[in-house]
Formats: sequence, structure tokens, C-alpha cells
Amino acid sequence: MKRTDKGERGVAPKRRSRRLVGGLRVRLVVTFVVVALISAVTSTALAYREARTAVLQRTQNAAVNDFRERVGAVAADFDVPPDQRSLSRFAAKVSEGIGGKIVVARYQDLTAVSDSLAETGGRITVELRSAVMTGDDAAFQRVQWRGEPYLVVGTPVTFADGDHRTSGLEVFAITDLRAERDDTAALLDSVRAGIVPVVLLAAVLALLAAGTVLRPVRKLGRATRELAAGDLGSRVSVTGHDELADLARTFNDTADALQASDAELREQEAKARRFVADVSHELRTPLAAMTMVATVLEEDADQLPPDAARAARTVGAETARLSRLVEDLMEISRFDAKAVRLNAAGTDLADTVRASLALRGWTDRVQTHLPEGVRAVVDRRRIDVIVANLVGNALRHGAPPVTVTLGTAREADGEWVTLEVADHGPGLPPGARERVFDRFYKADAARTRGAADDSGQGSGLGTAIALENARLHGGTIDVADGPRRGAVFTLRLPLRRTGEGTE
Repeated sequence: MKRTDKGERGVAPKRRSRRLVGGLRVRLVVTFVVVALISAVTSTALAYREARTAVLQRTQNAAVNDFRERVGAVAADFDVPPDQRSLSRFAAKVSEGIGGKIVVARYQDLTAVSDSLAETGGRITVELRSAVMTGDDAAFQRVQWRGEPYLVVGTPVTFADGDHRTSGLEVFAITDLRAERDDTAALLDSVRAGIVPVVLLAAVLALLAAGTVLRPVRKLGRATRELAAGDLGSRVSVTGHDELADLARTFNDTADALQASDAELREQEAKARRFVADVSHELRTPLAAMTMVATVLEEDADQLPPDAARAARTVGAETARLSRLVEDLMEISRFDAKAVRLNAAGTDLADTVRASLALRGWTDRVQTHLPEGVRAVVDRRRIDVIVANLVGNALRHGAPPVTVTLGTAREADGEWVTLEVADHGPGLPPGARERVFDRFYKADAARTRGAADDSGQGSGLGTAIALENARLHGGTIDVADGPRRGAVFTLRLPLRRTGEGTE
């Protein structure tokens, strides 16, 4: 659990960074804010357009109606053709009746303006004049003059004889729209100012909604990580009846099933280990008696008939192999029960390898490259088991020459001792490299033996025991094809010198 906690602390900043950048909470808040902002901007634009249109329409209608009525009232007492003086009085009377707006009266070449100081040329356009000249009713146009908005209304004056004949008199009124512009701009500013609190409110609501949604998700994620780290008792509380509650219930049901399966598997594994250990232990006593009898028979085999002698030697060999198999099974059961301990001490590895080969009579059958001075803190007995299994395997399934090479290597993760056992046999068949360290694995189905152990016959557990012993030292065993042919097994152990301690 400590290793898991450190791993989680190691990746926590990166995970937190990813959560801040692209987490579900951020996406929810951003979505809420964007939707609120789009809604507010759209509503503001529509409201501004409708309000501006309504204000301008109202002003325009009022100006046109007032202007038409006032022109009709004043024109009733107006004589045509006018002179300049009477035309000026006409323009002034019309202006007085419509709130002092600038009025321009035209009759042929005569022009009169109610405000003699006002400049009207840029505000009455050619298009409007043409419309008034050719029409028989009021016409209007909104114009921009010197950056300011104006409404210009024009109408022809007709005779009152019922034939709607134009008299040639044209009247124009210029209305200032700056007040209406300011009103609509103030409305736009007030609506725009309301966007900020709307967006802030949306962000707050998004945070609350995200907290409501993500709180059970975070709890579920934490429980999942605990479950992945090995805590099969991890559960999440179920509240409500929504989809998240269903997900939490499903997780709890899955965790219950997984915990039950794990407990059952552990119980079966423990029973299997106890069974192997008990059987191996119970077999030791009868095997010891059988070994003594087989030894006596082998010693007297020369005095027996040929068939009996061959049977005696076969019984002795098989009894010896069965004894070694029982010992190997007991050793494997100790590894499985985590009951194996290193008895490590400073050791000359070259001497250890030579002693192991000499003990089994392999000195003349193996070529060695063992430099002196390679010392490390190891368990000498377990190194002997590893050497015996690897060399025995090469001698049995490979072809000479078998070479054993001792060396050291400095890598990024420290110094290592390497012991390479190579042969020149047919090598490993396809697919065997991944399974050569499996228990009782047979690379060749036609063989009656599995991987080799430290004897002349195989128990099928030799390479598995060798790998377990290597791992006990903090190392490993790798297998590869030789440069030309054959197989190469390489033992790698951390180079711990005297005083550095062991695991």
C-alpha cells in the first residue's frame, strides 16, 4: 500500500492539472456560461432591435401625422402663387404648429426656411425631393447628417377642390432624432450591464450543478482506485434513485462479487499449497525408506540376474528422481508461502560457480570464463541451485560446447552481476521462450522430462526454482537465442558488496 500511495502522490499533480484544464467540472461551467452568454447577447440584440424600431416608428408616425395635419391647416389660408414673404410666413406657421421643427417650403424657384440660420441642403436628399415632387402624399426618410440622425418628412400641397391637384408647393420638416437615439442607447447599456450578473449567476449555478453531479463521480473514482490498489472492501454510498445511484449500486455489486471471488480463490490457493506441502512432507518418510532399499538393491545389482539388475537400477533412479521432485515441491511451496529467507554473506562468485560445477562432475564438460575478484553479498546455497539448474539444463537439452561466463555491468539503475550460460544446441522451439520458466512446462511434448534441476534427471521445476531464487536476490533470469544457435540463459543480480546489506 505504501508503494501505491507514493505512486498516486507522484501522478497527483499531473492528474490535477488535467482536471483543471479539461475536467468535467470545467466543461460544465464553461457550457453553462457560454449558453447563458449566448442567451443574454441574443436577448439583448433582439430587445435592442425591437425597442429601437418601436421608438423610431412611434416618433416617425407622430411626426408624419402632425406634419400632415399642420400643413393642411396652414395651407387652407395660403394663396398660390406666393411671394418670398408669404412663403416665409407659411414656413414659420407650420414650424410653430409642430414644435419648432425646421420647416422648408418650396415653390418653383422660391425657398423659405423657418430657421434662417439652419443648413438644410445636406439633410433633404434628392431622393426625398423626387418622391415628394412625383407623389401626392407625405414621404419621409431617415438620414445621417454630420454623424447625427434626423427624420425628414416632405409632402406636396394640393388644391382643396377635390381633384387632388398639386399646387406646386412642397413642404419639408426636419426632426432631430438624437433624443430617441440616446434613449435606445441607454436601454442597450442597461441591458448590456445586466449580462455580467447573468453570466456570474450562470457560473454559480454551474458550479452548484457540477458539485451535485461530480461529487458521487469523485467518490466512485476514489473507490475504483482503491479497488484497483487491492482494497476489495472499498464501497460507495448510494443516495437517490437517479443514474448515478444505479451506477454506484452496480459498482458495489461488482465489488462484492469480486471480493467473494477473490476470497474463494485465495482459500483454494491456500488449500492447494497446504495440500502440496502436506503431501510432500508425508512422502519424505516413505521415500527415505525406499531410497535405502533402492541403494541396497543397486549395490547388489551386479550379483543379480540381468533383468533383476536392470529393474533394481531403474527403481533406484526413479526413487532418487521422486525424492528430488518432493524436495522441489517443498521448496516451491515455501516460495509460495513467502517463507523463504536469504542467508546472504560476502561471496566470491567465481569460486561458487567452480564449486557447483565440480560438485556435479561438470568441470570437464563446461567451458568457463570466471574472472577473479567478483564478490557480492549473496546466498551461496541458492546461487549453487541456480547454477546447477541452468548448466544442467544446457547439458541435457543443448549441445557442446556449454560455456559459463561471469561478468559485471554498470547500468543506469546501478551495478549488476551477470552469469551467462550458453549452449550450441537446437535452441528453444517457437513459443517456448515465454513459458520456459513455467512450472512443469515441457518445451518438447515428446520428452518425458521437463526443465532440468540439479540432477541428471528433470523434475520439471528446475528453471522455476532458479527464477524464484534470482528474484529473491532482487534479480532475474532472461533467456534468448544464441548468436549462432542454441539458447542463452542470463542471470542478473544486483551487485551488493559487503556492508551494503540485503533485501
